[in-house]
Amino acid sequence: MQPDMSFNPGISTKVIHHGKTYADNTGTVMPPIFPSSTFSHGNPEGFDYTRSGNPNFRILESILASLEECKYSTVFASGVSAITAIASSLKSGDLVLCEENLYGCTVRLFEQVFSKFRLQTKWLDFSRTDSLKLIDELKPSMIWLESPTNPLLKIIDLKKICNKAKESQTPVVVDNTFSTAILQRPLDFGATLSLTSTTKYINGHSDALGGAVCTQDLEWEDQMKFAQKALGLQPSPFDCWLITRGIKTLPLRLSKQVENAFALANALGAHPSVEWVRYPFKSDHPQYELAKSQMKSGGAIITIRLKADQKQTYSFCKNLRYFTMAESLGGVESLICHPATMTHASLNIETKKKLGIDESLVRLSIGCEDFSDLKEDLNQQLSQLM
Repeated sequence: MQPDMSFNPGISTKVIHHGKTYADNTGTVMPPIFPSSTFSHGNPEGFDYTRSGNPNFRILESILASLEECKYSTVFASGVSAITAIASSLKSGDLVLCEENLYGCTVRLFEQVFSKFRLQTKWLDFSRTDSLKLIDELKPSMIWLESPTNPLLKIIDLKKICNKAKESQTPVVVDNTFSTAILQRPLDFGATLSLTSTTKYINGHSDALGGAVCTQDLEWEDQMKFAQKALGLQPSPFDCWLITRGIKTLPLRLSKQVENAFALANALGAHPSVEWVRYPFKSDHPQYELAKSQMKSGGAIITIRLKADQKQTYSFCKNLRYFTMAESLGGVESLICHPATMTHASLNIETKKKLGIDESLVRLSIGCEDFSDLKEDLNQQLSQLM
């Protein structure tokens, strides 16, 4: 569903005022859940079967399109479902140029699932300028990026790559989960598709799964809606309702999370038990200037390498009070993850070694707790490594 572009309210207004509720006669402020699997033929809104569309899908899609300031948005059952929908548009023999440091499940899908259908992938370090030459040489069918990357937080020059891809009309996908449209809008830099796991910051409460693809291109919108229906990638109405509720506080939550993350990143950088810290808006980040030009703030993910072996690193992760060792990120609660054995466990040892995802690497998802509590919690456990 296309958002109303006749006026341009602020972000906090956009996420709260979702527009149509499909319950006009009740006066309800919050849209209801429409759990029906099927709908009476010929109804005024054109619904027929929930796999083909549902009021809760349309409500969330409208909010996400408004937030991204784009024409179209399609919601899916998870971030991986959104990835699958895009990949399903490709055919046997097509080549996808991928940033080498992607979400582990994206890598697994390409390497262990779609490779069976002869979809080809080549993994590049897109932070290197010479990667642009390979776009001309290899003539890929698609380019797949993340920025910041997961978990090493590399920053990719989206505008430069999108401009290069445009010369050959190569579609560019950007997984924008770590930033959301509040901090970075890939479509503004020329990306064809902006992909988000709405499970993470968009929902923000670790109680629902979802994914979304946003675009300005009607043909791609049609392909996404087809995949949603034909492949059974649709979300549940209840999850859409939860995410619609969660997104209303996204600006408030993310503001606090970013504030905490920036302060913690600088504090951790001075600790003797920490070898290095990666945070996009920390001045020693390798792509600091690019991050400042491309993002509104540095986000709420911090990656650190400890001066510790795996046993010590696991002990550190397990013994924190306010950081739960768990998969996922972006919720109001702080989480800690050991990428080598969790999010990126499916990568082979050689690939992890090449990327720098080793046993001492830790990813922190910073929540909305009081900064002083998070800092004290981390310092107390870091002191055990000295």
